[in-house]
Amino acid sequence: MGAIGSGGRSGDGPHTSGTPLLADLMPWSVPPLQTGRAWVTAPDPESLRARWKRLLDADTPERTAELFRPSRARSLRTAVAQLPGHPAGTGPLADADGPCPAPVRILRGAFDHQWLIPDHRLIDRARPELWRVADDRQLFAVEQPRVPDAPGPPLVPSALLPDGRSPAGRPGRIRPLYRRPGGAEPNLAPGLLGLLSDRLGTDVTAEDFLAWATATTRHEAGGCGVPLTASPGLWQEGVETGRRMIWLHTRGDRCADPARDRPSGRPRMPGGQRPFVRAAVPSGPAGFPASVHYDPDEQSLHLGDGRIAPVPQGAWDFHAAGTRVLETWFAARSPLPAGGGEDAGGGELARVRPASWPQTWTSELLELVTVLALLDGLRPAQRALAARLHAESAAITVADLHRAGVLPVLPRARRPASVLDHQEEGPIGQFALF
Repeated sequence: MGAIGSGGRSGDGPHTSGTPLLADLMPWSVPPLQTGRAWVTAPDPESLRARWKRLLDADTPERTAELFRPSRARSLRTAVAQLPGHPAGTGPLADADGPCPAPVRILRGAFDHQWLIPDHRLIDRARPELWRVADDRQLFAVEQPRVPDAPGPPLVPSALLPDGRSPAGRPGRIRPLYRRPGGAEPNLAPGLLGLLSDRLGTDVTAEDFLAWATATTRHEAGGCGVPLTASPGLWQEGVETGRRMIWLHTRGDRCADPARDRPSGRPRMPGGQRPFVRAAVPSGPAGFPASVHYDPDEQSLHLGDGRIAPVPQGAWDFHAAGTRVLETWFAARSPLPAGGGEDAGGGELARVRPASWPQTWTSELLELVTVLALLDGLRPAQRALAARLHAESAAITVADLHRAGVLPVLPRARRPASVLDHQEEGPIGQFALF
């Protein structure tokens, strides 16, 4: 894998035939976050605060180390720079005191909104270059790893900082839409927007491109391919579909347009189709529902004795990188850490969870069911787009991009922007300049 923020990866390189690759069209990419310890993320912020308190309340250095779980990158004596925009301490964690840094929302996998303690001393590879450009204008394109013959979207847009992995923990790539804060300097091959605007006869924005890519990207042998068209009608159709997908993926935080049935705020199903809690999710002996299953005849989702309905079959069957989204979401909220990767053997702190099923999780589940159902409803439009693109005679090819000088991109386009207009605190209170 390439260096942090370099955009290099296995398969990135000269590409002169076939469908243009996202790796060339959005050249700056960042590898996934590596927390190094499972306990720094959780589905609820209260658990993170309780874990932090237990860590700092440990009565001996040996006990603190046992809870912390040191790695090659982080120990209790490691001093590191702050994560941009988050004023956690920069001295050794062994000297830390005070409350837990305010947890922040992140995207885990493709659809799970969880929480993270934004303290650089706790995270092996936090990718600070992403934190520098994360704001209310940024959109991240999360390239999902290819799993042969497995269903799921190849590209997931996110307004939240993503961890860059599939729900099963496989590494993908994170491609910010903008290289600088405030929506400045699109992370697109130089000249691409100009070429598209000329060929389509309309002003194409960076957000238009990401919407198009969200609706049309497909897995190719060399990576995620983005077919480009010179047909204005087809382009507009794809952009509208993609904008609705972005609106759904970001839970209404981006691409809102009430005139096009994308109001600000959380998406809702049409009246009569909205999922409701028909039977309360029980606490059970262990404080959590023991299992989740779907009844296709009733179109209902069962969490123990709890029941949510109606839940369309398409929402239950929705997969990401080959895993069922709703099952993975539920497993992440089981009493013990579930799954592989960094959650395996997460340690004592990772087992600090709510004593019973929080009401907020039920609300989040209703929201997720809505998003999955509405995304599933867009699949016919995506299939129609794919069929028309397959028969397209007005495609913009890789050769066209080379002739126009859009490709190949210069190496600097694959690196993060390096100049900021503010200082960042480095290790032990020093200031770092970029």
